[in-house]
Amino acid sequence: MTSGLWDLVLRGIWTTVQLLVSSALLATAVSFVVGVARTHRLWIVRFLAGFYTEVFRGTSALVMIFWVFFVLPVAFGWQLVPMWAGTLALGLTYGAYGSEIVRGALNAVDPAQQEGGVALGFTPAQRLRLILLPQAVPEMIPPFSNLLIELLKGTALVSVMGMGDLTFSANLVRLALQQSAEIYTYVLLIYFAIAFVLTRLMRGLEKRLKPGTGTSAVAEPAAREPETAQPTGVGGGVA
Repeated sequence: MTSGLWDLVLRGIWTTVQLLVSSALLATAVSFVVGVARTHRLWIVRFLAGFYTEVFRGTSALVMIFWVFFVLPVAFGWQLVPMWAGTLALGLTYGAYGSEIVRGALNAVDPAQQEGGVALGFTPAQRLRLILLPQAVPEMIPPFSNLLIELLKGTALVSVMGMGDLTFSANLVRLALQQSAEIYTYVLLIYFAIAFVLTRLMRGLEKRLKPGTGTSAVAEPAAREPETAQPTGVGGGVA
């Protein structure tokens, strides 16, 4: 491949990374807002959050990209640039999946923890910030890691808008060189390398957050358990 074609591929990689970061940030924010709303005490808040989740989980990300990029200009008269259209469509779609991760992790926290917060006079916001999230967030990391990898693979969908991501750039190189096997093998390896780095980063974050989530309180009684009194037999008198 010539240097010009390699530059095209490198620009595609950079565009993919930018799209991944921006859509991941939006999806994370949506996940926590909607996930917490799914556990709200008011039924109307839970209903609206659940409605959003079902709508965006039940629609195709590809169709959502088409809708945001092609339908919004016709319906509302304003046009998003491809980067922001892809970010909005992917962030809202994958945020719906992430909200279920947040909801499940919050509901998995021992109810006694919440009752303790109520007994201490904590407000709902304080219970969420000081009790629920510190215990739930470490449990969210593995499923969020999988969702991040799925989001990375979903960024290839923005090529339908003519956006110069990795997939779109690779297709231009393929048309120029007429070498499908080599080009798409390179693309597979590049996506795998990015996914591998993301997996390592998320695993490091998980190891950093996991310690100190209630392990010491359980370990101390177990450590003191062997300290039992020596049995005294019937004939065991003192010499």
